[in-house]
This record gives sequence, structure tokens and C-alpha cells, in this order.
Amino acid sequence: MGIIHRFTSIEDGEFRWQDVSVSAYGPENSRADLATRQILIGMGEQSPHFHMRYFAVQPGGYTALDQHAHDHGVYILHGRARLRLGDEEHELQTGDVVYIPGNEMHQFFTVGDEPFGFLCVVPAKR
Repeated sequence: MGIIHRFTSIEDGEFRWQDVSVSAYGPENSRADLATRQILIGMGEQSPHFHMRYFAVQPGGYTALDQHAHDHGVYILHGRARLRLGDEEHELQTGDVVYIPGNEMHQFFTVGDEPFGFLCVVPAKR
């Protein structure tokens, strides 16, 4: 059975959806700082093939420097960021789409005074 999580609001520049919990994604549980994560489609929705998460990073913040065997699809919803992708850096803005292949080193850094937010789609089995 399908599930709909309705968009409800923007809090501190970050998107919020009905019935989706907000988790800290920071020094307590990763190498990120000033970031949150929401699982929009995941185990709770019984999605067997993919998961979709929303990450928000406040100004001055960044995601963890990561490298995973699985690939990622990323869609920038709001804000601007600098992406470290392998040995290169790229500027990103609203509407940009990024493919991160498996085992590629990656990290996002918020640029400017507005929060940066993106959707990230990954395989369910990772």
C-alpha cells in the first residue's frame, strides 16, 4: 500500500513533512555538523528497492566525508553548496542533480547564509 507524507512547513529554512521524524545528523552520530536527516521513504514505508532521505545543512555546516559501496542520486531542493566529489570540488544550487557512483568520496558544505537541502536516493540494501 502506498504512503503519502504531506509537506507541512519550513522550520529554520528546513522542509518538514507530516509523520516524518527529524534526526540530528551531526557530531553525535556522524562526522557532519549543523545537519539534520529525515527518512521520507525507507523501512517504515516497507520500500524494498530504494530509500529517499532529505538532508538539511545550516549555514557553516557540512555533511560527513563519506565513501560507500552503493551509489546515490541527489536532487538539490534549496540553497547552495560546495560538493567534494572524489578529488574535485563543484558548486551546486537549487535544481541541480548529482550522481555519486559507488566508492566515490563525497561531502557537501553549505555556501552562503541560507540552509542547504537535498533529497538523496539510495538502494534499500546497503
